[in-house]
Amino acid sequence: MDIKWHDKNKPHMQVRKSGEVTYLTYPSFEQFPDIVHCFSTRLGGVSEGIFASMNLSFTRGDEEAAVKENYRRLGEAVGFFVEDIVTSDQTHTANVRLVGAEDRGNGVMRPRSYQDVDGMITNVPGVVLCTFYADCVPLYFVDPVHKAIGLSHSGWRGTVGKIGKVTIEKMKAQFGSAPEDIFTAIGPSICQDCYEVSEDVILEFQSTFDKKYWESLFYQKENGRYQLNLWEANRIIFLEAGIKEEHISMPGICTCCNPDFLFSHRATHGKRGNLAAFLGIRREAR
Repeated sequence: MDIKWHDKNKPHMQVRKSGEVTYLTYPSFEQFPDIVHCFSTRLGGVSEGIFASMNLSFTRGDEEAAVKENYRRLGEAVGFFVEDIVTSDQTHTANVRLVGAEDRGNGVMRPRSYQDVDGMITNVPGVVLCTFYADCVPLYFVDPVHKAIGLSHSGWRGTVGKIGKVTIEKMKAQFGSAPEDIFTAIGPSICQDCYEVSEDVILEFQSTFDKKYWESLFYQKENGRYQLNLWEANRIIFLEAGIKEEHISMPGICTCCNPDFLFSHRATHGKRGNLAAFLGIRREAR
């Protein structure tokens, strides 16, 4: 499959394949042997039709048995157990939840016991955090010093709410994480060229981001609408929160530019399944 990459001269995510299952990983995280992570693609699952084939959502009309088999296949390919997964309940908030061993299985093996959670953090080995996407921005956090992780969903509302900063602050409060020690990544999501928004969205960004950033974040077109750069917005949030520039990995791949490889809400006009980001601490860690 011909994948369209951005910034071809810069390091980007790596395509991995195990059997028929294809997924993406970050080279920057692979230096930590106790961390398991990936971002799913559309390839290697059993779902059919608009969900073909690696759909990871139970809420879009796909068959439950197919979705569970997709989780099983991906977990086997990447190296984690389905019963260890803890999923988000995304409602475009900046709510970040501390996750423990008792949460394992929430959202996949059994119904979630919580609501309105767009970000999660943990330091418990054997817990695999999972958040969902089809254009919004995944944010990954790895603190190798305190062996703690975070994973957050950042659409435009979450970006305005700076959920990236909220996640870092919560890791600092719960685990003692220092921002300069945290390795971060921005995941596959919609690029600026594909992301047209109305003025009301831009007004929200203007109220949240310093004027010196506006030129790099958005521009207005002749039709009066704007093109918005969520990748750059979240990079700025990371830097302002104290993350080192060299500890920020960019995706280099747009969901909307690659609708046959990744699910995109915009490219398919809502007729799609869900991708997912996974980040966990291996059971044998510590």
